[in-house]
Amino acid sequence: MKRTLLFTFIICLILPLQAQKSTYRLLIGTYTNTGKSEGIYTYEIDLDKFVFTQKSVAKEMVNPSYLALTSDKKYIYTVSESGTASKAGAFAFDESIGKLSFINSSDTRGSGPCFVSATKQHVITANYNGGSISVFGRNENGSLTAVLQLIQHVGGSIDPIRQTASHVHQVKFTPDGKYLLVNDLGTDKMTVYTYNANAKSNILVAHDSIQVKAGSGPRHLTFSKNGKRVYLLQEMDGTITILKLNKGKLTKLQETTVVKKSGIETGAADIHLSSDERFLYATNRGTANDISCFSVAKDGTLTFVQQYSTGGIGPRNFSLTPDGKYILVGNQRTDNITIFKRNTKTGLLTNTGKSLEVGAPVCLIFY
Repeated sequence: MKRTLLFTFIICLILPLQAQKSTYRLLIGTYTNTGKSEGIYTYEIDLDKFVFTQKSVAKEMVNPSYLALTSDKKYIYTVSESGTASKAGAFAFDESIGKLSFINSSDTRGSGPCFVSATKQHVITANYNGGSISVFGRNENGSLTAVLQLIQHVGGSIDPIRQTASHVHQVKFTPDGKYLLVNDLGTDKMTVYTYNANAKSNILVAHDSIQVKAGSGPRHLTFSKNGKRVYLLQEMDGTITILKLNKGKLTKLQETTVVKKSGIETGAADIHLSSDERFLYATNRGTANDISCFSVAKDGTLTFVQQYSTGGIGPRNFSLTPDGKYILVGNQRTDNITIFKRNTKTGLLTNTGKSLEVGAPVCLIFY
């Protein structure tokens, strides 16, 4: 009798834990200028039952496209893509109820910010139209200071329309926080900056750079966990460049591509590794609108595995669930987030046929 009661008690403990495994919490950055979105959304998502519950929406910023969640999950920073009126914004975040509370905003002094990263001391934006990097300080209450350092990139490349000037597309810290890597679509260059967290000036100092294929258009990158591999996705031609990173110095290891069909318009967008680093995924917009899967060898090189339609137009960003069982893809142009089941052993994706309807989704972060 005692064993039966003990068994029943254990089952009662286990079942709720099993149920929780398919429930995730999601932050969504959007474009509000389409009229179909109001700002930054938080959702609770049950992927056993495919029930999507909106927890909150923060409406204070125009076009809060990309987001950065601090490591302690107490603050969220965003960019506001608003031409010459562009700003970075700060929010306090209560993760227990998924609520954002606006703190303040600060001018980026560079137009078209499209990416944001945060450390304990600073917030940094990539200003696409301005071709610059803005460095803000973080106050104790999470608010942003005015710009402490503005770095202007100069130059261009071979495309006579899209590469007549610098277009900084991403600013991303190495896993150890010592360096900031900056992708410049306009100049076909990746620059490594040394990060001086406690400096009053020269917070970022240029350390190294590497030129990639002319006309390729560097967009987004992802790191291996140890920071020794960098996987760079180029927007304009779909190239993936694998690089070695050693003490802030970059060298090329391999190149492959997400373009597997002829006659398509390329607009490669986002790239991520699975948590076990056995598979890499990348999206392509244009007329492709697909997500590709590659297996990752021990030396970091890639082998193509699969390509799958994203079930929408404009797969701008995607994110793997913390357990790696699903991938959610934000299709900006069709206002939907498609949900894929992921085989954690083979890396293969299957479309669940379910999607979350959100206006112009641009950035997806699980919290």
